[in-house]
Amino acid sequence: MDFDNNENLDYQLNKIASAIIKEKRIKKGYSLEELANKLDNIVTRQSLFRYETNEARMKNTIFKQICLALNEDPNVVWNEINNRLISDLNFDNAELVEANNDTIQIPVLGVIKAGIPIEAQENILEYIDIPKDWLKGEKVYYGLKINGDSMFPKYQSDDIVIFEKNEDLHEADNKDCAVMINGFDATFKKVKLNQDGITLIPYNIDNTDGFETTYYDSEQIQKLPIRIIGIAREKRTRL
Repeated sequence: MDFDNNENLDYQLNKIASAIIKEKRIKKGYSLEELANKLDNIVTRQSLFRYETNEARMKNTIFKQICLALNEDPNVVWNEINNRLISDLNFDNAELVEANNDTIQIPVLGVIKAGIPIEAQENILEYIDIPKDWLKGEKVYYGLKINGDSMFPKYQSDDIVIFEKNEDLHEADNKDCAVMINGFDATFKKVKLNQDGITLIPYNIDNTDGFETTYYDSEQIQKLPIRIIGIAREKRTRL
């Protein structure tokens, strides 16, 4: 879990992590100096201030040390960070736009690479229409643009896939899903639940690009973590 201080998903993760660390420090009544002392000055007061104000990059090892100094489980805190990120999937404060009485426009949030996991892009590329009836039951949808060939021939590069925002592993079983790995790497694969883990399957198995089925056991699912962030509902292919 490395955070890069630039305008992408890593930046948003670092921003959320900074806020949560500060919230926990204040809730426990520690000053910056007191927390630095608990860290045996491995992290200085000045560095803690820069982390909390999102002015400095927070390495994985530093993040874990700060969590432990606050008597917090790093994995639990990381899940809090992810929960806050996923709850804000309407990047750039994008909102549903009513197009007419029967349809709603949703944002295409960016590009998700169907192949080697990459960072999910934040920028809104465009808005597309979906039937308003899809929103029944307070369901939320977003679009992502495919870039890569690992899901060929079912999906092709530049297809727009509409995802239902859903984190339920059991609902994702045997479905094509957007999956977050390590909290910030996103990939698009068919999901298959196993008794003790999860398998991510590309459709383009017979290839020269090295696309392979990947298996994660239950421990890896929790520690990395592996999270479903959307289940494919429909694809839009343009001529």
